[in-house]
Amino acid sequence: MTSVKELLMNGSSFLLLLKQYAIDIADVRIKDEQVLNDQFLQHPEQHQESVWIEGKTKDGVISFFGTLHYNLLEKLAVFEMQGLERTPTSELN
Repeated sequence: MTSVKELLMNGSSFLLLLKQYAIDIADVRIKDEQVLNDQFLQHPEQHQESVWIEGKTKDGVISFFGTLHYNLLEKLAVFEMQGLERTPTSELN
């Protein structure tokens, strides 16, 4: 089964977003990813869900908020960012 995260990582625009904020793919976490994957299977055709994606950087954590548009049948996923929040490393401890 293809996961939401796998589909996002196949998109060049999402990878460019990660690169812009110096986030490594291995340091990306989608909040409630299992819930999204369950939704994904229930609605394999065009669908959208609100998502919260966290990426760790050397300076802290960046939280991206937005809408994930996907189509499992076409194996496509697009993240439409609506906002972000930075949490410096000093605030994480």
